[in-house]
Amino acid sequence: MEGSFQLTLQMVIAVFAGICAQVIAEYLKVPSIVFLLIFGVLLGSDGLGLLHPQQLGVGLEVIVALSVAVILFEGGLNLDLRDLGKVSGSLRNLVTLGTLITLLGGGMAAHWLGEFPWSIAFLYAALVVVTGPTVIGPLLKQVKVDRRVATILEGEGVLIDPVGAILAVVVLDTILNSEADPLAAIIGLSLRLGIGGAIGGIGGWLLGLFLKRAEFISEDLKNLVVLASMWGLFGLAQMIRSESGLMATVVAGIVVGASSLPEERLLRRFKGQLTVLGVSVLFVLLSADLSIASVFALGWGSIFTVLALMLVVRPISVSLCTWTSELSWRQKLFLSWIAPRGIVSASVASLFAILLTERGINGGDSIKALVFLTIIMTVFLQGLTARWVAKWLQLNPHEKATGAVIIGCNPLSRLIARLFQEQGESVVLIDTDPEACQKAEEENLRVFQSSGLDIDVLEEAGIESVGTFLAMTKNSEVNLVLAQRAAEEFAPPRVLAVFPRDPQANTTNNKTKVNQAFISQLPIKTWNQYILDGQVKLGHTTLTEPGLAFQRAHLQALIRAGELVPLLVEREGSFQVAGANETWQEGDQIIYLLHDPRPKLLKRLSGGSSSSRLAVEKLPEVEEIPIAATVTPTVVAEG
Repeated sequence: MEGSFQLTLQMVIAVFAGICAQVIAEYLKVPSIVFLLIFGVLLGSDGLGLLHPQQLGVGLEVIVALSVAVILFEGGLNLDLRDLGKVSGSLRNLVTLGTLITLLGGGMAAHWLGEFPWSIAFLYAALVVVTGPTVIGPLLKQVKVDRRVATILEGEGVLIDPVGAILAVVVLDTILNSEADPLAAIIGLSLRLGIGGAIGGIGGWLLGLFLKRAEFISEDLKNLVVLASMWGLFGLAQMIRSESGLMATVVAGIVVGASSLPEERLLRRFKGQLTVLGVSVLFVLLSADLSIASVFALGWGSIFTVLALMLVVRPISVSLCTWTSELSWRQKLFLSWIAPRGIVSASVASLFAILLTERGINGGDSIKALVFLTIIMTVFLQGLTARWVAKWLQLNPHEKATGAVIIGCNPLSRLIARLFQEQGESVVLIDTDPEACQKAEEENLRVFQSSGLDIDVLEEAGIESVGTFLAMTKNSEVNLVLAQRAAEEFAPPRVLAVFPRDPQANTTNNKTKVNQAFISQLPIKTWNQYILDGQVKLGHTTLTEPGLAFQRAHLQALIRAGELVPLLVEREGSFQVAGANETWQEGDQIIYLLHDPRPKLLKRLSGGSSSSRLAVEKLPEVEEIPIAATVTPTVVAEG
């Protein structure tokens, strides 16, 4: 009874510490592996002595195997084949040629600089050829880089993991069996990759087919069906050929992700949560078993080995693998710098240390210590500096993003598009209505006659580089769906939509960043009719001190009365669509649409008192609004 309680306590401590590390990392916006390693070491035998992973015995191997399977399946599930196709050449080279370069370069560095025997040196190199989606994924969420670079890093992290793990097993088999034939080792590697890929591909296709047709199964149960099937494919591949299960899970994830399942979003969320849990527990357990003394015992030679891997081997690999690609030198340099190692390296190294010790071969603990030193150095040096490196290389596509992609070709959206054009910013309209598209073309606006859900059209419209995505069709529910899809697929800096003020629809979180455009519950059909009937005027007002609160109050009063809609806000040189929950600041210029046939409305806008002065000036005529000229009131409050 005492023994079972101790095992339970070990798992409880690991889970609690892992989730706490994730929370702290998310709050501080740093890679979670930093705190997972710190917490693991602090709780381990070299710290507080609360966590002893060795007590789990063979159970630790089971936890590692099943958790890594979930992690790789989730990585394959999130891969976008369309994006991978654009960088397929570079990605293929990194997974194949890049693996070979890292194996040779890392092995030579470990032997010459770290003074390891050749066999142990190449085993180390095989363990660190992988980069790992568990580190790359969170890193790219915090550091925004252009889509092509992000796709290469994500794809490499997922696809190279099973290749690296199987390669490490082959190298270990060669070490344990000194009479092993090199040809047999190559055949073994190919067999593991082929068997795993075949089982994963067929199993993933059957699983996707079943999920599409099994309408009698609830969504929650479908998630568990996927989990059980994934582990089933992993186990089947392992039975047929050892260490082929990881390849099976990656391929199965890719195939299921490409199956266009109706519950795909829920499935991704469920698998993402399992991955976070698995990564948290594994890193804490594995780092708790790390001996700090063994890391320090490695000496300066091991530090130089890791630096050579980062500063020499990785840049050579990236340069050769992307030689014929269209990547710029800035993109290649960023790829050369970002290659943090993750959970697969740590877990396989921990298992290998046990196997080498059992076989009486020296170097098991040293290999584990060197792999963890590699993880620590790459995560701290590369992970914590990635944001500054991306900024220095000017790889953030959203840092100075301008322009807009607008879904809907109604009169109001065409008016906003012309305002963007007059500011010299690019704007594209998308609509399925041929008549509305024709009107937009007549106004010299760029337009696509297509659905806002068509990813190819969105890419052609330039959504990857624009600053604003705005969904404002006549159907508010459709607008919210379009905006959420755009936020998830492309993550523009600003995503807005005209949608109803529904408690469930309006609870946008930090992940999607979908905001209400203009005002709450905008009657878009009504305002479109106002424009067609010529009952509107376009104006702008600059908020100044003193009287800032007074000006805000009058504008808000007109908004509540249904007489004014703020369209755009110009702030510090940036031209943005007005948001419903936006707080206007001093110096903001509010460009608005006004509806009120009463002649004293402009006086009301100025405050209607002698303490305000109203300046009226002419603006160029707006073709969409059938009035002679556009009156622009500018409020300047006197002290």
